Amino acid sequence: MERESIRTSASWSERLRAALHPSARQNVATIDEARTSPPPSVLAPVDLTDPAQVAAVMQIGARIGEILIANGTTSSDAIAQIRTVTSSYGLHYCHVDITVNTITMNAIIGTDRRTPVTVFRVVTMMSENYHKLQEADRLIRGIRGGEVRPERAEQILDEIENAPIPYRNTRFLGGWALMGASVAILLGGDLLMSLIGGLTAFLIMGFNKVLSRNSLPYFFHCVLGGFLATIPAAIFYDFSASIGRTIVPSQVIASGIVVLLAGLTLVQSLLDGVTGSPVTASARFFNTALNTGGIVAGVAMGLFVSDLFGVGLPPVETMPGKPSLDSVIWRILGSATAAAAFAVTCFAERAAIAVSFITAAAGSAIYYVFLIPFGTDRFMATAACALVVGLAGGLIARRFGISPVITAVAGVTPFLPGSGVYRGMYAVMNEQMVVGLTNIFSAIATCMALAGGVVFGEWIARRIRAPQLYMPYRALRRVGRFTFQQLRRPRKR
Repeated sequence: MERESIRTSASWSERLRAALHPSARQNVATIDEARTSPPPSVLAPVDLTDPAQVAAVMQIGARIGEILIANGTTSSDAIAQIRTVTSSYGLHYCHVDITVNTITMNAIIGTDRRTPVTVFRVVTMMSENYHKLQEADRLIRGIRGGEVRPERAEQILDEIENAPIPYRNTRFLGGWALMGASVAILLGGDLLMSLIGGLTAFLIMGFNKVLSRNSLPYFFHCVLGGFLATIPAAIFYDFSASIGRTIVPSQVIASGIVVLLAGLTLVQSLLDGVTGSPVTASARFFNTALNTGGIVAGVAMGLFVSDLFGVGLPPVETMPGKPSLDSVIWRILGSATAAAAFAVTCFAERAAIAVSFITAAAGSAIYYVFLIPFGTDRFMATAACALVVGLAGGLIARRFGISPVITAVAGVTPFLPGSGVYRGMYAVMNEQMVVGLTNIFSAIATCMALAGGVVFGEWIARRIRAPQLYMPYRALRRVGRFTFQQLRRPRKR
């Protein structure tokens, strides 16, 4: 069977036409089917008395879970999709546990002679590749539909894992440059600061690409990135006076910090905490905090070097001001373009890029509606923005057969608190501890608002688009929980 046989959705243009057609069928996301409906009758069952076959099925589920976890899927959603894979091959009772970057699966097979089977797998690399995520999503759909036998599923996973990146480094770095330029506009910059922000992002990710080839720990990538986020701002700030232009270095530096934060799992760690995985969330949050400390150290080094060469940066305002109505349209366009550019850097498909653009635009519009006409504070506006991203992104992603993880992460990425991190660090370095800590805790609160809003919006979207609930078969539950008391009972002849 060819690999295209597992693709249950057509090209993005065909899906767009199908969505506009009045008789279009309601699509359901893979995670919704995994959580709320059983797989159809097992068409390719395995011998549940053979530990080798059972372990092979569990290994397929663990390999799929590795792709899901590496791309930011929460532990609870990954567990649900792993279970639907094992259930599709007849293994209806299988315990799955995900802790940080380890996947542990256990099943006890047989009726007369009980045999435990355990599979353990470690996620070695946490890097977003949404192309692989979409391929894994299609594979899960194919397995659940009974179209892919275990042998073919193993071959497809080999192809997914060994597949090269969809496009070369030029487009990858171009996406980061576009994201940096768009974030500079989102923060209130003009065309000149947008160009500087794009150049800064290009330099940061270009050097990080070189360092990644030499297996240097990611902490040092963040240090170098923070340093490179500061130096161009200082150089252009000093140069702008000679040409009669004025730039705001804090906005350029903040755009570079947002680009660096986009590669971390800050929001994903909070998503795990909100959805009931505190151990995984704590470990990811500590790792993110450590790398964020590297960014702060790099920015501090950049400020020191700038002062050393006589290029001092101007003071930073303690709290950001509200944007004007004239700049709202440009800021919305900047946030939407930044989300789409981030999806490009994660090798997302064209439909996912378009949906990320629309989702971020809708969320950004709600943000400024709450911030300016309603007069709310930034935290409430951020929470409303994230809720719209989770709701609109979840609904549109389900319509086009896209994993909701892509739209959720890409949609909130432009709103990461890069300026808050920079203001807090700058105040601490200038012995303004109260102001610095206030800004740092505000940045953490912003991330919590983003995570909470996305989870709640996705929850609403899941309730709207989910299929009918079901109750598992009692016979299957009895088989999975076979006890010694049942062994002592006389069998019916």
